[in-house]
This record gives sequence, structure tokens and C-alpha cells, in this order.
Amino acid sequence: MEQNHRVMKSASLPRGKRHRQRGASLLEGIAYLGIAAMVVMGAIALLRTAFGSANANTTLEQLSSIQTGARKLYMTTQGNYGAVALDGPVIAAGAVPQGMSVNTANSTITNAWGGAVTLMGGNTNFTISYANVPQDVCVDTLTGTTTSFTQVAVNGAPAVQTPVSPVDAQAACSNAAGNTIVWTSN
Repeated sequence: MEQNHRVMKSASLPRGKRHRQRGASLLEGIAYLGIAAMVVMGAIALLRTAFGSANANTTLEQLSSIQTGARKLYMTTQGNYGAVALDGPVIAAGAVPQGMSVNTANSTITNAWGGAVTLMGGNTNFTISYANVPQDVCVDTLTGTTTSFTQVAVNGAPAVQTPVSPVDAQAACSNAAGNTIVWTSN
């Protein structure tokens, strides 16, 4: 009789479909979700890096445009910029690049992070100051500063000659909340 019982069990299940698991187990589901979370976190990290680099490039382009505009504006004075604020004349000449907020009523320029951008004559040279620059953008911007600027200072520290090394830029851009960078041009 026992042999008959075995035959009955085999006969009741279709051939090839015995004990086949369907779907994923709980552990497999958790593993899939963990891998998906790591992929998403990696993508977010890459995007942050890309945006920081793009912001640094934009800042360098704006900086170069302002520098060129100020030099052109004061070309006839043979590089005598005086010891006065240059914001008003640079704004009036239309030398402020797009992407920066300009208030013509009080001659102020604001960068993408809400920080003041100021230009100040120093007789034979002038400075361009950017406030509230994020730390990652500060480092990238300092290392990308060309020798068309004679020196650069960050957060009130003594000015250093350009170009700036990555190690020095990292040390200078110490404020995670926002840094103030002052470039000097002749």
C-alpha cells in the first residue's frame, strides 16, 4: 500500500512543476533595495560634484568678464583706477555678466549665492570681491584662477600669488557655510 501512496503523490503534481519557488524572498528583496539605494546615492554624489564644477566654471567666466569690462572702462586712464568703488561705473557700462543680480538704484551686484560682489580701485590695480561662495566652488575657483590676476585672498587671510595649488585652496576655503574671495588685478 505504501508504494501506491507514493505513486499517488507523484501523479497529483504536474511533471516539472514540483516545488518550484515563485517570486523573491524577503532577504532578496532587501538586497535589491540596498543595491538600488547605493546606486541612487552614487548618482546624487556625482550630480553634486558636476553642479559644483559647473558653478566654479560660471564664477570664473563671470570674474573674467568683470575684469575685462573694468580694464576696458579704465583703459584711457592708463590703469589709474583711483581709490574708489568701481561698482557704479562698471554697472553703468553694462560690464556685469548675465546670471548676476544688479541693483542699479544703489549700484550693487549680487552673485548666485546671494553674496555681494564688489569692485574697488586701488590706484594702479583693482579688486573684485565675491562673498558667500560655497566651499567646493571656492576650491575649484581658486585653482582655476589664472595669472591674469596678480593675487587672491580668502576670508581675510593675506593674499597669495596666483596660480593657487589645490592644497592651498582647500586650506584657504575653510568656511563650509560660505567664503569671501578677493582677487587683485592690474
